[in-house]
Amino acid sequence: MNKVVILSGSPAPGSRTEKVLQFMGDKLQEHGVSVKIISVREVSPETLFHADFQAREIHRIADFLAGADGCIVASPVYNVSLTGVLKALLDVLPRDIFSGMPVLPMMTGGTEKHFMALDYALKPVLAFMKGDILRGIYVMDKQISRTGNPPIKDEETLRRMDGQLAELLGRMKLKESTLCGDAEVKG
Repeated sequence: MNKVVILSGSPAPGSRTEKVLQFMGDKLQEHGVSVKIISVREVSPETLFHADFQAREIHRIADFLAGADGCIVASPVYNVSLTGVLKALLDVLPRDIFSGMPVLPMMTGGTEKHFMALDYALKPVLAFMKGDILRGIYVMDKQISRTGNPPIKDEETLRRMDGQLAELLGRMKLKESTLCGDAEVKG
């Protein structure tokens, strides 16, 4: 069974970003994928503030990521960038934690003017950490319902999301078949 870790960079419980991530996780589970959602709120402020690379909670998150076949990393837009708390978490994870792993970046924001934060803020950090970065998804706050199911009613946004999730699944299968092929050649 494929495993996906979802990293939420939202410091606010019950945020729109987390609502969308839960929806994306549910869609992946419908395809037989095991999903683990990790929030930045699970990491103590002391660990992040003091950049404690050796903290047990950092090792726990790194272990989940090391066992994953794919990852979704999401953040609301704060000052045309990712949240500082997500950046602090990424800073204390091993630099190559996403090595060869398909990574789907996702951001939520208040205006269409902030969509470039995905390309200029989040994707470069994930690429530096050696991820196989997908195009990504930007969702405007007005397209997200905190109480609706599904939380996104905009058909175009849902279509883009479905396309990116399908690409994530496809890249995970491709990576898996490549690894199996390598094992056959060696064996």
